[in-house]
Amino acid sequence: MRFALRAGIVLSIMLTAAVGWPVASGTAGQDGEKPPPVPAEEYPIFDLAVRSKYLTSGTRLVLIERLTAVRVDKDERGYLSPEFFDEQNVFGGRLPAALLDDFFYKLKAPARLEEKFGFGVPYRFFSNGVPEDPEVSLAPITVSRRVQAAPKTIGVLRFSRVGFTPREDEALVYVEEERPDGTGGGLLVRLHRRGKAWTITETDVLWVARTDEPGVESP
Repeated sequence: MRFALRAGIVLSIMLTAAVGWPVASGTAGQDGEKPPPVPAEEYPIFDLAVRSKYLTSGTRLVLIERLTAVRVDKDERGYLSPEFFDEQNVFGGRLPAALLDDFFYKLKAPARLEEKFGFGVPYRFFSNGVPEDPEVSLAPITVSRRVQAAPKTIGVLRFSRVGFTPREDEALVYVEEERPDGTGGGLLVRLHRRGKAWTITETDVLWVARTDEPGVESP
């Protein structure tokens, strides 16, 4: 397995076999406390990221890790740190300080995702790499998808909490995909709001995992 990370930094993604799917990192609340739910205003950001970056005409099911990504420790999630952002000049250093402050503050503890997604494709939650039941089905909505041959199920997606500027006119979210074959990637998505509509303005890939097998491409 060969792992490629932005600026040549090697990321070791530890995968645990659980029904054939990778275990995403994360911890529950302290002393057994249930993590708080993700606020409703963050779901439109998740939906837009999923529709824009992961859904295709062949997608029939989306897999989502229940708890949001956190900065567990520097060795495991060093790319989700102010130091990494500075060293690698993420987004060319153009992100507003207030946006970064909110984003990193929300990485301190996990939050719990609920059945509030609206990207128009059935989805299933995973908890520590194990699928939950039942699947959650949503009413179809009109979405723009890439027309291409693709698996009916994508890898397990994991989201961070969404960082906002004080005026809530800019947003930042981290999304990663881990596939059963060990490939995947993690990216930052920057968004801007005009009126009530959010649009993606930029993305920045933080890490990519790929194999050396012929025909397997990095995301």
